[in-house]
Amino acid sequence: MSGLSIMCDRGTTNADTSDKTYIFDPDALTTAQLMGDACAICHVRWPRPRCPLGELPDGSGVYGCDECAGIAVAHATRARAFAMH
Repeated sequence: MSGLSIMCDRGTTNADTSDKTYIFDPDALTTAQLMGDACAICHVRWPRPRCPLGELPDGSGVYGCDECAGIAVAHATRARAFAMH
């Protein structure tokens, strides 16, 4: 797995529109993941990933499937709650 994020397209998933953007290492992603043809986390290709998970260093978007985006949101929410304690 390459990483997690919390940002998602409006209307596709219950996403947290956090101000934090995750930067992905392009060397850790496949060509399909770099092109947005596969989820950056689980590699699924269909349905085509639509939830932005973060960015590459050049500013290009990195996308994930609805399920992985939901997991990323849950992870980020728990991490924020833990950090607040």
